[in-house]
Amino acid sequence: MHIGGIRTALFNYLFAKKHNGDFILRIEDTDQNRYVEGAEQYIIDALNWCGIPFDEGPSTSLKTGSKNGGFGSYRQSERKDLYKLYADELIEKGNAYYAFDTSEKLDFHRKDHETKGKTFIYNWHNRLKLTNSLSLTAQETQAKIAAGEDYVIRFKSPQDEKLVLQDIIRGEIHIDTNILDDKVLFKSDGMPTYHLANIVDDHLMKISHVIRGEEWLPSLALHQQLYDAFGWKAPEFAHLPLIMKPVGKGKLSKRDGEKLGFPVFPLSWNESVGYKEEGYFPEAVINFLALLGWNPGTEQEIFSLSELVEIFSLERVNKSGARFDPDKTKWYNQQYMQGKSDAELAELYCGILTQKGFDCAQPKNLNQVIRIVSLIKERATFVSDFWELSDYFFVAPTSYSEKGVKKQWKEGAPKIMNQLVSVLESIDDFSSENVETIVKSWITEQGLSFGKVMPPLRLVIVGDMKGPHIFDILAMIGRDESIARIRKAISALV
Repeated sequence: MHIGGIRTALFNYLFAKKHNGDFILRIEDTDQNRYVEGAEQYIIDALNWCGIPFDEGPSTSLKTGSKNGGFGSYRQSERKDLYKLYADELIEKGNAYYAFDTSEKLDFHRKDHETKGKTFIYNWHNRLKLTNSLSLTAQETQAKIAAGEDYVIRFKSPQDEKLVLQDIIRGEIHIDTNILDDKVLFKSDGMPTYHLANIVDDHLMKISHVIRGEEWLPSLALHQQLYDAFGWKAPEFAHLPLIMKPVGKGKLSKRDGEKLGFPVFPLSWNESVGYKEEGYFPEAVINFLALLGWNPGTEQEIFSLSELVEIFSLERVNKSGARFDPDKTKWYNQQYMQGKSDAELAELYCGILTQKGFDCAQPKNLNQVIRIVSLIKERATFVSDFWELSDYFFVAPTSYSEKGVKKQWKEGAPKIMNQLVSVLESIDDFSSENVETIVKSWITEQGLSFGKVMPPLRLVIVGDMKGPHIFDILAMIGRDESIARIRKAISALV
């Protein structure tokens, strides 16, 4: 499940919660050739991390417990015997038929059509010329089945009909049935295709709304015809716009993320790093995904999940594709970071600091980290940025910025720094405010310019020309450490 699937799930979730409905997860695994080990649990874990867990779904997951709403199983592979009954019903009604054409024969027809500049479509135009129960007698058909010949069951699409379909987002859609092919509903391996299984499950599970990606829009005509053939009322459909590439044309793909350096999966999958592992907050991911293809009708950009539930409507979903903006996703994460308390962020940062050998378990140390976070968080996009922004609080610099040295370590700087050491040694109350008052008074009394003292001081304390208020840094690392760093720099930069 990539972020396109997460957005689809999110819109389903928002719609369901707004209307006091249930958000349902169904595992559509009828195509066993595409089965991927671990994919089901990945989907469940991704939805849970995003904060949009399903109300009904697979009930054997150790991580989610039972969520069977009375319509299980929610894995289509466990319902395959059920689908065969409905496929047989369509045959009895004359809406479907057995087809015995081999893959080699179908490939021959496709290539033959291509050489003539045509497209091969298996439908009313040629089905009586192919090997199926419409072109064979009942006895011939039964003989083939009894002999164990492979067959599929195809839907019999009507000829010369005009379908009028309804989509909540796209409005009224008109389809000429003459251009439709007779889709396979049941395969030779005993499994249904997505088309049959989906319609049967939606009906039996009392699905009211189907909200899915635009790529399924071409299947809407078949699905509506299947509902009509069974005599069932169809759910309402809404087909979401595609998420487009950041640059160029086309649908967003994993390759775009690899090329431009941003995640396309919610959690890490194989060798692809996910949004979670990149350091994104799940609330930020949900917020930016909500505004990909939907707009609230206002200038507001930051929404909590409860706010999204309250104002979401399918009528405000765009028809056209939404361009993905990696920089905007970072902006969202930064906004959510600033909204978190210093204590919350400090707890997250402690995970990094522990690996660096810093003991956050001590209350004094934890309070120090909280204070440090308060000083640096505005400059960060991710918690992982904190170390680069604050390493000098925990370890003395081992080198000094070449650019900083060239620009700030002028003649006379060692003498001034030595004098400053004497000033710092005399200070008992080493709070930021008190140190600032005393040092600035000393600078004025000595007739020095602040430019000759403050930049070199930052250079020797931090190792670079970065960081928050220098007196906050001095107070945090303490008098002895401040003096030790100044003396070390004087020796190193002579």
